[in-house]
Amino acid sequence: MSQVRPSEQMRNLGVVQRGVPVLTEAARPFDLPAEREAAEQAVEALFASMERIGRVHPFAKGMGLAAPQIGIGRAAAAVQPPDPGAGAIVLLNPRVTDACDDTDEQYEGCLSFFDVRGMVPRPLRITVETTTLDGTTVSTVYERGLARLIAHEIDHLNGMLYLSRMRPGVEPIPVEQYRQTGRSWAYDS
Repeated sequence: MSQVRPSEQMRNLGVVQRGVPVLTEAARPFDLPAEREAAEQAVEALFASMERIGRVHPFAKGMGLAAPQIGIGRAAAAVQPPDPGAGAIVLLNPRVTDACDDTDEQYEGCLSFFDVRGMVPRPLRITVETTTLDGTTVSTVYERGLARLIAHEIDHLNGMLYLSRMRPGVEPIPVEQYRQTGRSWAYDS
């Protein structure tokens, strides 16, 4: 019996795979509150997909999913922090408004090409502005691993994959090799 590749498993769970145009196009923002129903539907679809994916793959570092990854070209994403019991973070029309100069480089994976992992430099702290369903603008600061998850999903909404954030000359490694590193995200206190 042949083993199903991680990317094929994600495709079978409804995750759009690299090469499909929706992943490289900027997602269309919601006009809130006028498009509240459309935003709610996108968020419901994200949560349903995350639940399906979470049933077959554990995510010790947390999980994020952007609407384009499930074929919806709209500016919505959801992030489940790694902390048990932490509520999911919904991002509607998110944009990074500030990023600290301090960065680190950690392995990231992407559900849209799950066969590899890549070392990606990211700021340790970002400020993100989002829109609520009632049209209010909210600004939130995220740090370390959560900042990394949020930034990764915002990149998706801007039509960018983490590969374009990797340093020149650094290539992704096969997931099998990554698993052998035994490295989880680590930060100095």
